[in-house]
Amino acid sequence: MLRNLLLGACLALTGIGAAAAGPSFDAVKARGSVVCGVNQGVAGFSAPDSRGEYRGLDADFCRALAAAIFGDPTKVRFVATSSQNRFTMLQSGEIDVLARNATQTLVRDTSLGLNMAGVNFYDGQGFLVRRSSGVTAARQLDGATVCIQPGTTSELNIADYFRANNIRFTPVLIERPDEFVAAYAAGRCDAMTQDASQLASYRATALQNPQDHVLLPERISKEPLGPMVRHGDDQWFDVVKWVLAGLIEAEEQDITQANVEARLRDPNPGVQRMLGVTAGFGRALGLEERWLFNAIKAVGNYGESFERHLGSGSPIGLPRGLNDLWTRGGLMYALPLR
Repeated sequence: MLRNLLLGACLALTGIGAAAAGPSFDAVKARGSVVCGVNQGVAGFSAPDSRGEYRGLDADFCRALAAAIFGDPTKVRFVATSSQNRFTMLQSGEIDVLARNATQTLVRDTSLGLNMAGVNFYDGQGFLVRRSSGVTAARQLDGATVCIQPGTTSELNIADYFRANNIRFTPVLIERPDEFVAAYAAGRCDAMTQDASQLASYRATALQNPQDHVLLPERISKEPLGPMVRHGDDQWFDVVKWVLAGLIEAEEQDITQANVEARLRDPNPGVQRMLGVTAGFGRALGLEERWLFNAIKAVGNYGESFERHLGSGSPIGLPRGLNDLWTRGGLMYALPLR
């Protein structure tokens, strides 16, 4: 009894109270599911498996969000979006959260009215070419035809890069990812450009003889990718932001899908707050106290999801690099859960 009184006093002093109701959160709760906008099919991020179930880093985040809200990772409906319609679908309310690999930029934050809930993958734009071309650097692409998806930051970045380096290119604009890759495979373009992670995904899963294609070493842009929500609903923004932060913090604390139940008995105060043993933090978000426990139980921590879908044990085979924890030289650094 005394412990609960002291805890209540502590929460009062830190300003922790119940979250104010928000329209997006209320709509999600009333519907009984989260509507997640994802990519049409980029292996490693979000792509249907043989049973039609979306798998990947972004798909895992959608399931973690559903688990945090409902205690059930199946309470999510995936909606495929394109580079052309993804933002309008979020603005119009057709989706609750855009969880595809979308770059966070000033214009998207301001003019488009989108809130960026954190970064789940640090990327950069690259080029994929045929090994037989002999091209080993981006500046050797002078006069090349390049496949590009319209409506993306890639379309803007390549124009800036070629202009800055006084070299020419001919764009081949193709929206659908399957047609985009098919055009390159058929020889309609000398190179294709996109976020390097997507190019690695296409090479590993969509092109015959992956070893015949080379990802050039240059990264011509910064592409911080992560979930987005609409302006104007701070509660929903907070829920999305803190689920992502919680998955990253779980890796730092070595809380995994396999050991999360055992860690409920961990005396570490930080772990107790994260897993809802110490009450108050779920209430602050308008969620049950075990919101993060449920999310980790559903998909594991950030590192587990990365390794499963993108890491050395996956067909994509990407190194952690910038996406490693800050304690290991990467940029993944969660805001404090306290």
